[in-house]
Amino acid sequence: MTPPHPRPDAPQAEAVAAPVDERASLTTRTRERLARFRQDLQDGLPFPLWCQGALEALQAFVLVTLVVLVPAVVAWVAGAWQDKSLPDAAVIGGQWWLSAHGVPLLRSAAAAGGPGTLWFVPLGLTLVPLALAARAGRRLARASWSDQLWQGIAGAAIVYAVCGAGVGLLSRSADTAAAWWAAALVPLVPVLIGLVVGARREAGGFGRLIGVDAAERVRRASQYSRWAGSYVWAVLRAGFLGWVAAYAIASVLLVVRLVARWPDVVSVALKLSPGPVGGAVLAGGQGAYLPNLGAWALAWMSGGGFSVGTDSSFSPLEAHAGPMPSFPLVALLPADLVGAWWVMALPVAAGLAAGWWFLREGENHLEESLQLRFGPRWLALAVSTLLLGLFVGAVAGLVSVLPSVLSSGSLGLGVFTQLGPHVWMSALWLGLEVGVGTMLGYLVAPLFERDPVLDS
Repeated sequence: MTPPHPRPDAPQAEAVAAPVDERASLTTRTRERLARFRQDLQDGLPFPLWCQGALEALQAFVLVTLVVLVPAVVAWVAGAWQDKSLPDAAVIGGQWWLSAHGVPLLRSAAAAGGPGTLWFVPLGLTLVPLALAARAGRRLARASWSDQLWQGIAGAAIVYAVCGAGVGLLSRSADTAAAWWAAALVPLVPVLIGLVVGARREAGGFGRLIGVDAAERVRRASQYSRWAGSYVWAVLRAGFLGWVAAYAIASVLLVVRLVARWPDVVSVALKLSPGPVGGAVLAGGQGAYLPNLGAWALAWMSGGGFSVGTDSSFSPLEAHAGPMPSFPLVALLPADLVGAWWVMALPVAAGLAAGWWFLREGENHLEESLQLRFGPRWLALAVSTLLLGLFVGAVAGLVSVLPSVLSSGSLGLGVFTQLGPHVWMSALWLGLEVGVGTMLGYLVAPLFERDPVLDS
């Protein structure tokens, strides 16, 4: 029986090609997996956001702990604390960790000098957890949507608080200790600020960070509201610029003073006989307080002055020097600069920069509004310039309050319970000086600025 003929419309069988093994080699596959792993680390770890936030916080905690613990152990190995054991050196490192995060340390009645509160934040060391938290915030923002970011931040905050409480409990000594709840909550301030700053930088703005379309809200506002908002925002930035310029000038003065008095600083350090390793640790500890001294220099330059204990006060117009702690940087105190009133003109230069910047920003809608209401341009220019100096000076003075407070403190020992700038007096003087400079800068800048439209 013959097989049936195939149907005409039936598909013809095709020849099947022999399979070819095109599998990559083990070396190539390993390289591809490592490349994918590195890319995943850059884009954000493939974990739930709360878990990723916890790991980021744990990583930051470990790095900050190494920064403060290694110098303490190295100093102990070099014989800096001959009467201390290795656990005692670790306790000292833990207390440095707490001080770097702004946690107050309570001195007991058994401590030398009696009970008191030690709170003197080394702002240079505080920048370390702040920078690491900003890095973590960027990574969390890169790995989350705007309505999910809180999960990563919450996970990071919880883990860092637990770690801080652990440091507070493990860093107790017979003389000094910190409350565990303060060790848990206070370090969250720089950490949360760093997380928000890093996330905002990655998102490009607070609107994208929280899922709000700021541009659409601005478009819905009236023209007058937009002008007012632009003017207020420009004034705030000009005031902040005035404070930054004044702080930069004060920092330059501090560096010049450090160079001029360097032999005296070295002489005070040699009297302590710290040795090579102890000298390096001492220099690093003093360097951590340089940002604090920058705020002190700004307070002195403005005329408000600062105090080093209850019996010592320094300003360009007068100085009262009392007992001083045995720190090398004490040699920089301006006891020999009484009568240097000319330094009070330097914040005016910072105000000049702020007024010039405000003119270039072109957001003085107050002058335009006054001219439309009152007519004469000279009157509108005079009133708007006076108000501009008042507003910008007030912003600069208020901005200086926070750095002045953070750079202040107390050693909790003897007369050294008041360290730092005279906060409100310095803010008042700085606001007046920056305000005067802003008015001068706004009026003088048109003589040197060219209008690209009119000059073309």
